[in-house]
Amino acid sequence: MTHDIPEAADETIETTEAAGDRPERRTDAAALSALAGSVRPDGPPSAPSAPSPVEADLDEALLGGPRALTVEGLAERAGLTERQVRSYWQALGLPITEQQEQMFTEDDAVALEEIYSVAEHEKFDDRSLTTLIRSMGHTTERLVLWQVEALVEHMAKRFDLDDTSARLLVLDRLPDLAPVLETQLRHAWRRQLAAVAARFTVEFSEARAGDVTDSQALPLPRAVGFADIVSFTKRTAGLGSSELAEFVQLFETRARDIITAAGGRVVKTIGDAVLYVADDVATGAKVALGLAEEGERAGEGMEVPPVRVSLVWGRVLSRFGDVFGPSVNLASRLTEIAEPTTVLLDRETAALLSRDSRFALTAQPEREVQGLGVIEPVRLQWAYKG
Repeated sequence: MTHDIPEAADETIETTEAAGDRPERRTDAAALSALAGSVRPDGPPSAPSAPSPVEADLDEALLGGPRALTVEGLAERAGLTERQVRSYWQALGLPITEQQEQMFTEDDAVALEEIYSVAEHEKFDDRSLTTLIRSMGHTTERLVLWQVEALVEHMAKRFDLDDTSARLLVLDRLPDLAPVLETQLRHAWRRQLAAVAARFTVEFSEARAGDVTDSQALPLPRAVGFADIVSFTKRTAGLGSSELAEFVQLFETRARDIITAAGGRVVKTIGDAVLYVADDVATGAKVALGLAEEGERAGEGMEVPPVRVSLVWGRVLSRFGDVFGPSVNLASRLTEIAEPTTVLLDRETAALLSRDSRFALTAQPEREVQGLGVIEPVRLQWAYKG
């Protein structure tokens, strides 16, 4: 089966810290500056040339060797067509600029050969193969940006550097840091994959192929909900870019900790909101109440500001690291009408929790919601224990 992926210095840096804690620069500052300025926004790109010593060192450290292969050479080495190579690279989110430019390594050839070999063995269609490659490209692009910006922030604070100097220092440190980050990525990926496999084992071990009664039903029963920051625009109106980034990061980090500790999982964060899921409705209720309580206690300036929270039990479709379905839409709308630091459910979800003595349920007035009609929200609280 042939798969074509569809297109769609040795320099002393003065710091405020003791000399013994100053960064040791191995790379020539002039070379780093030349590398940083190698792309000129005010003119056409220069013709391909031999890599500078800095670029060569980075390629050796990050890519495992020199860029010695053209598109044609990579295709020949991997046993693929040039179209397959270009399709793969596009799905990965990396551009191929010049036909004759030597921009690929032996490791690139091995990676392409392996994924296409698996695709052949497993009989992947083009869509499945594209999804797998895009998942890696999209996720690792965001991951690398997140990690590099964290390192830049660290270097700037530790050595009292301006942004440009901090980025050059990160560039200098990457050969030492990359192997550790790579090992951590592999470890985290294995643990996350094992966690998914364990959940599948529990959820589907007693099911049999063909047991699905409704072929149109969404496959996964899940508790899904949102936590939305109250008055986000007002709270962040006077913040600078770094303060806004810190505010959002603190909220996301603390919300993720609360959700994980209660047994749920974060699906994604959307600026001023977080979408979470849980495998059973009681766990979802604990997550929702934990988020609401934390926001109620925190107050102004703390990690989790007051939030509106929702929870809905229903079937969802999981794709692209996200979840979809009517229950997700309903949870979003319930969040919009919830009062600060409260949790709202729909009646069906409330009925599932009604026999659990840990929770108290209070019916709320009916509400007309655009696109969903009249809904009957129910407030969720912990039961009073006297």
